[in-house]
Amino acid sequence: MNKRQGEIEKLERAFWDSLVAGKPEVATGMLTEPAVMVSGHGANKFDHAAYTRMARDDRYKLVEYSISNMDVIFPRHDVAIATYQVDQRMEMQGKPVQMNVYDTSTWVKVDGDWRCVMHTESPAEKKPH
Repeated sequence: MNKRQGEIEKLERAFWDSLVAGKPEVATGMLTEPAVMVSGHGANKFDHAAYTRMARDDRYKLVEYSISNMDVIFPRHDVAIATYQVDQRMEMQGKPVQMNVYDTSTWVKVDGDWRCVMHTESPAEKKPH
């Protein structure tokens, strides 16, 4: 992994770490405004205040995560796309939930800093036992 790829991977992990730590303002500071997230819940566009409210919602708490198979490409000098797999453990409405998903994040350079403009999450296919 080269230096630029490592920089994006570090940002991805810092974003996730801030959610585990209950510090959504750190993650919010890494987003463009607006930013977009697409998951099984639909496509959502939000500003910083809306994202912070969502991340502070106690009904949904990220407890721990593990990222694997990260790859980062740079279609332009100021655009980075990260793809990876995440095993995440959460509490959803007080109940433990484990999910294995594939994620992508699109980062753009804004005034010299990388900001996440779009994040997608797709459930990994369950393997038969």
